[in-house]
Amino acid sequence: MEFRKVFDTIPEQFDKYRPRYSTALFKALIEFAGIGPEKTVLELGPGTGQATDPILGTGCDYHAIELGEHLAEMMNRKYGGYPNFHIVNDDFITHDFGDRKFDMIYSAATIQWIPEEIAFPKTFDLLKPGGTLAMMFTIGDYKTPNENLYNKIQQAYSKYFKPETEYKHGSFRYENAPNYGYIDFEKREFYGRREFTADEYVSLCGTHCDHIVIPEPYKSKLFSGLRDAVLEAGNKIVFNDTFILFLAKKPMYSQESN
Repeated sequence: MEFRKVFDTIPEQFDKYRPRYSTALFKALIEFAGIGPEKTVLELGPGTGQATDPILGTGCDYHAIELGEHLAEMMNRKYGGYPNFHIVNDDFITHDFGDRKFDMIYSAATIQWIPEEIAFPKTFDLLKPGGTLAMMFTIGDYKTPNENLYNKIQQAYSKYFKPETEYKHGSFRYENAPNYGYIDFEKREFYGRREFTADEYVSLCGTHCDHIVIPEPYKSKLFSGLRDAVLEAGNKIVFNDTFILFLAKKPMYSQESN
């Protein structure tokens, strides 16, 4: 199974433990892109809605494309009652959007699963002139709040982190958007904090694609080691989160018309 498809095997756990994004980030994004009732938006791979509510709540014509069948089903259960909600269960790489164009296309830790040479040209083509491409993800730092706990967690990983399939993800370069015609590219940062008990932390780790594919007995031993480390630290682990937001625009006029 492809790494980008393994999340579909744990929709309930994914929905409960995957991080949401900061209110300040969405406020800035909505203002930058001018999103409201008259605008049409596409979310790439919404999962179970970790970045959906603030955009859907603007009253925009919201569309999403989700690869996972079970994730799409959960999205329909959560948001199907909204008249401005639309979702298709398909692969963005191959899906035919017809003549539809969008004022904004955004991704919360999803576009990175699409090859750059497909992701940027296809989103560019799907945007209206002057439209916005927004890409966000979270960096969680649990070393700074408690370095001793961090070191104990790394010991568990050294012993038991043995996934069946090597995780080679990470080649996507957000900063390459201007190479594909995008302009006004910028990076913004926002900050937050999360706190978990030992059991909650293990459940969170169980939503990481490369953890899902760890075979037994290594998976149980790893999760047990992680749980014990957090219990010894007072049954608390803290994450200092940095929410990264990349923004870019499709030019209002094509270079050929200038």
